[in-house]
Amino acid sequence: MPLRGLHAVFGKPIVSLLITIHKTRLKEEYIIIAQKIYFCYRKIGYGNGGYMDFYARKEELTLLEKIWGGVEKKARMVVITGRRRIGKTLLSMVYAKAKPHLYLFIAKKTEVLLCQEFIKIIKEQFDVPVVGEIASFRDIFTLLLEIGKKQPFVLIIDEIQEFLHINPSLFSDMQKLWDEYLFKSKIQLILMGSISSLMHHIFEDSHEPLFGRADRILRLKPFSISQLAKILKNHGQDDVETLFNYYLVSGGVPKYVEQLLTEKVFKEKDIYGFIFSENSPFLDEGKNVLIEEFGKEYGVYFSILELIAMGKTSRSEVESILQRDIGGYLERLENYYGIIKKIKPIHAKPQSRTVKYRIRDPFLKFWFRFIFHEWTAIETSNFSYALQALTQNLSVYKGGVLESFFRNLFVESKQFNEIGSYWEHDNTDEIDLVAVNDLQKRIVIAEIKLNKKKISDATLRKKGEKLLRHYPGYSPEYLALGLQDAENYLVIE
Repeated sequence: MPLRGLHAVFGKPIVSLLITIHKTRLKEEYIIIAQKIYFCYRKIGYGNGGYMDFYARKEELTLLEKIWGGVEKKARMVVITGRRRIGKTLLSMVYAKAKPHLYLFIAKKTEVLLCQEFIKIIKEQFDVPVVGEIASFRDIFTLLLEIGKKQPFVLIIDEIQEFLHINPSLFSDMQKLWDEYLFKSKIQLILMGSISSLMHHIFEDSHEPLFGRADRILRLKPFSISQLAKILKNHGQDDVETLFNYYLVSGGVPKYVEQLLTEKVFKEKDIYGFIFSENSPFLDEGKNVLIEEFGKEYGVYFSILELIAMGKTSRSEVESILQRDIGGYLERLENYYGIIKKIKPIHAKPQSRTVKYRIRDPFLKFWFRFIFHEWTAIETSNFSYALQALTQNLSVYKGGVLESFFRNLFVESKQFNEIGSYWEHDNTDEIDLVAVNDLQKRIVIAEIKLNKKKISDATLRKKGEKLLRHYPGYSPEYLALGLQDAENYLVIE
């Protein structure tokens, strides 16, 4: 595809940027990078040359600008991490657009081929002589640090964790060079990666060479519910049901939101019709996001996550079905991969064994419950069967998601220092939402249902009696919450 042909595919703004940074890249690589940054040039994410429509990233942009202001005194390193599709590349491109910058993507190829590609890009961007063949990224990095001695610029290296497979010793080389050039080179180095476990290993393991070198580590999060509501409102959708459905299937992950908006699917039937269709981008997404994270044992991890998504939230329930000890897997899923969260009743003692597990990411929870669980049907394109299974189980599933929806709304309100749920050790007297403000000695006790008419105030107050023994002198507020009440808790600037 000639460069001018890309205009028809992606539009003039994105092509201009690509030509600037990637003149030497092949067609396939243009398209990969274009797809990664396309979202920020759509109306939903990026305005006409400004940041005003770049949702949920203003704090990160401000911080990057502040760090850039110090490169005249010393080189600065920023690590940007977060799950796939969260918008790391978008953020870096929008930030660096008006600055001298260089973008390097670490593809899955040999170090020699990467160096050949990078040298071409560097020659296009900077007027520097390169003598002889460069076959080591160590030499590439040295060259760029030398360039930084003469002029400040932003160096973006995407998917940095791939060096673990290409040449792990490169991280030691980078550490030595970084320390050597720290007060000589004027570059802002932005290192990005999508595999959270590997990024944690590279930059936060005290035994690794780059530990402690980053000035900041930015962990990008999905859109909050309030930010998602703002985006939908800008697309003419201000009903709370659409907001809830988008939260349920996307979890606020920018790429998934963009895909739904591009298809213009807003009604529940249309959303699920798009997801469960031939060539839907959602079908393989769970595998695409997690298989590389988990490696050869992904089958065990997938089975555990499927069962948690199905409502088997205790270790004993999952172990009884899988017939194996899963303690180590749960520990890694929680603390290493950050995919699940250990939940205890609010006010439980630290040593309490009354524990449940939840999948943090609403999209992954949905994927394991309704896509991976029906994988046999989906692989044979029997989407009608998968949709029937969804329809039969959706009401119960929605109830649990609605509880999470309200807990997040209360978090976003910033009015409480502790938010959670409550249940007795035998799973009785369960309270969906408890929110505590210790300064005001105030406690909210709430029952949450799709049909709030089924909530009994007397029963809720009875459930709260044992809980309130732990909060003497606190003023309780009892709430019966349904989806229609969500608008009262949205915080939209």
